[in-house]
Amino acid sequence: MVLKCYGTLGSMAEIKKVIKLVKKEVQKYENPVVAEIGNKSPFHVLISCILSLRTRDETTARVSSELFKKANTPNEILHMKRNLEKTIRSVNYYKTKSKRIREICKILAKRNNKVPETMDDLLELPGVGRKTANIVLVYGFGKEGMPVDTHVHRIPNRLGWVNTKKPEQTEDALRKIIPKKYWKDFNDIFVTFGQNVCKPVSPKCEKCPVTIHCDYYKNKGYS
Repeated sequence: MVLKCYGTLGSMAEIKKVIKLVKKEVQKYENPVVAEIGNKSPFHVLISCILSLRTRDETTARVSSELFKKANTPNEILHMKRNLEKTIRSVNYYKTKSKRIREICKILAKRNNKVPETMDDLLELPGVGRKTANIVLVYGFGKEGMPVDTHVHRIPNRLGWVNTKKPEQTEDALRKIIPKKYWKDFNDIFVTFGQNVCKPVSPKCEKCPVTIHCDYYKNKGYS
């Protein structure tokens, strides 16, 4: 199953209301990765995404900043050689990521350092999946996209908007029910919300502004 007909929300108006309430709530917090990649070049966004896999957001932001101070283009990264691994050593799977980054940079260097601007072309790059491609489209190019990470997958399921098992299913479902005008901000808003309020373990329901709309809250017997 992918779509759950808005769960308990009942109408598009309710979905819009929840998004607006969550957006207002997250103004209290900062997403370190979004702060780092916001208004960055598509290349910076792409490499930051590769570094972020299975790594804490704070670490990703710090390592990305350190890397781009040393190397700002595909060619400059290729010239780092072993210093690339040393620079990104703090991120998980840094050896694998170093290899992927070099492979990507070799491809981009042959394309005049231009990052692809379409989903299909981005997915052809080594190590790039739909989440990364969507993030590059949204934050790198300002295009419509629906990045789905663990928070964006978890929260709509808790709310009852979708009933999905995999992020790919969640992306497909959200594209069907979320108005396009919200797509560019959706990841930023719900990632920050998931980091600070609707956490994976022990969510802070007492601070949540949308419990009245949440299946998880009601099914746990809080209401």
